[in-house]
Parts: sequence; C-alpha cells; structure tokens
Amino acid sequence: MSRQVKLDKIVFSSSAPFVLIAGPCVIEDHKTVDHIAGQLKRITQKLKIPFVFKASYDKANRTSVDSFRGVGIQKGLDILSQVKTKWNVPVTSDVHTVEEAEEAEKVLDILQIPAFLCRQTDLLVAAGKTKKVINIKKGQFLSPHDMTHAINKVEYGGSKKILVTERGTSFGYNTLVSDFRSLAILDALGCPVVFDATHSVQQPGGLGKSSGGQSEYVPLLARCGIAAGCSAIFMEVHTNPAKARSDGPNMLPLSKVEKVLKELKAIDKVVKGY
Repeated sequence: MSRQVKLDKIVFSSSAPFVLIAGPCVIEDHKTVDHIAGQLKRITQKLKIPFVFKASYDKANRTSVDSFRGVGIQKGLDILSQVKTKWNVPVTSDVHTVEEAEEAEKVLDILQIPAFLCRQTDLLVAAGKTKKVINIKKGQFLSPHDMTHAINKVEYGGSKKILVTERGTSFGYNTLVSDFRSLAILDALGCPVVFDATHSVQQPGGLGKSSGGQSEYVPLLARCGIAAGCSAIFMEVHTNPAKARSDGPNMLPLSKVEKVLKELKAIDKVVKGY
C-alpha cells in the first residue's frame, strides 16, 4: 500500500476519499481561469471532494511552434496566486527547468513534472529540493515499473511527498491506451497514484498541427481509475473545449463535471468503504 501524502488538510492515499486535481490545460487569461476555479470550488465543496486547482502557465511541449503556450511564468504565477487566495484552494502547474522549480515553489502547492520530462534528472532533483509535494506524470514511453527511478531522483533531492500520475501509454501512432494494471504497479512503488482521465484520451499530434482527443471517453476512464482505487483523479476542464487554446479535444466540459464527480464519489465509497 502506498504511503500518505498530506497537503494541509488534503490527504492523498489509496485508503482515503479521492482528491480532484482539475482546471483548464493552460492559463488563457485571468477571467477564464478565475471563472473555472470558482465553479470547480463550488462543485467540490458541495460534494465534499478535496480539490486542487490546476492550470499551466506554459505548455512547453505543444505540437507546433505556432501553438499557444500560455501567459508565461511570471504572469501565470501571479494569476495562480490570486486564484489560490480568492478561492482558498491549493494550486499546481507544470515546471520545466531547474530555474522554474525555484521560482514556482513560491506560489505552487504541488509542482507537476510533465510526462515528457519525467527522466530529467536535474529537474527532478531540483523539484525535490523545494520540499513541496511533487506530482510526476509517467511518460507515455515508460513502463510503470520505470517510475521508481523518477521517484528516487525526487527523494534524492529531499522530498518524500511524491505523487505519480498515469496518463496513458503510446500505442501505435497518435494514440494512447490506458492499462489499469499500471495503477496497481505504481501504487506498489510506494507513492499515491493519480489517474489522468483527460490526457489518457489524447491523440498526440492527431490533428496535424495539434493534438486530437476523444473527450467522450473521459467519464468512462475516470470511473475505471476510481474503481481501481487511485488516490486522485486529474481532469482538465473548460467552459467551452471547442474554443480552448490548448488540448480542447480531450477536455471535459465544465457543465458535465458535477455529474461525473457524483458518479466517481459513489464508486469511491464502495471501493474504499468510507
């Protein structure tokens, strides 16, 4: 069984109620982020689901050089700081370099290591040095067993508050597949496991200059992740995914979030017996 990771009053554990990590893929502007954060806080508070807000200030691995990446670290951290204070929620975002980790720790409650960077030793060690909660997303190219090395690098830096996220595995071209054995294997490594229900339906580069996705399967995969006993569900959501500036095809519409969360909570209660 994995160890607990605590973030103030929030507990990540395979034996505790699941935590929701959610928000838009990228910070488009303050108004959009503030609205989504407020609606997610209202829903999760109503359903009594622990909640961490997520939005990236920079998406450094976009398919095309012309793709929108975000508002940048300084403006992005300022917006996340305002969201954190106004809505009284922990916040997380991607970090890409040693320098970013050192800057982002001033605001972020969880530092997220992008899947494509989960082998970057200097970044993982620097993240560990912050002593923050670190969420390492498993690379699409890695087996779950291989994540032990990423975990060890963060621990070498000095943090044992580590989450690991399953977000699908490359399967042929432009397709990902979720192997739910992975959640048990990752849990056996000793860290709470997060299941990313939106990136698992992503079709990397599937639209040529951008990634495609099959968002209609997000609720199904989220239910599977909860049934497998994961500690948290990661979902990217947007008021209008069709007009989102990043990852729209695999994001869940905000209007559907409450229904999906009710289903997940019902399953979680049965699996964990609380």
